Amino acid sequence: MDLAIPPAVLPFMICGARILDVSLGTLRTVSVVRGRVVLAAVLGFFEVTIWVVAVSKVITSFDNPFNVLGYATGFALGNAVGILIERKLALGQLVLRIISRSKGFDIAEALRDRGLRVTEFDGRGRSGHVLMLYAIVDRADAHAAEKLAEEIDPEVFVAIEDSREANRSLFPTMVPSTGWRAAFKKK
Repeated sequence: MDLAIPPAVLPFMICGARILDVSLGTLRTVSVVRGRVVLAAVLGFFEVTIWVVAVSKVITSFDNPFNVLGYATGFALGNAVGILIERKLALGQLVLRIISRSKGFDIAEALRDRGLRVTEFDGRGRSGHVLMLYAIVDRADAHAAEKLAEEIDPEVFVAIEDSREANRSLFPTMVPSTGWRAAFKKK
């Protein structure tokens, strides 16, 4: 069964298919890096199925240069869309390394009040004694935790890096200190 697609519409369909398959490819790559085998396999299946359909339409209609343009445009936009989707999903955890010269204890308590587990280390920097704090947070909570630390100590140093795996039972999601979620806050 061959569906007759108007030549003027085909480049847009190819572009849309490429946006979808490249976005799935971005999410699949993130899943592979985070060790999510099943999710990576499922995303890979759909990614390659869509790619085969898109590339076959370009090859069988190569006489239309707009098909190639649609293919390339879809690839470029798919990268951007995939990154935006991944940022919105905020999958995985991050390690926060917070270094404060004077307000480390206050930062640690504020983070703990919001449901995070924080480990403290004494350290010495160029300017003397510092308190180093380590916390593993969900990516969705990292910005709020960093902002909280900066509100308490404007001179705080915060380094953030990916964490491939963490024991989920030890690292709960941040809980706001006010609002309806505060009633369910765990200490």
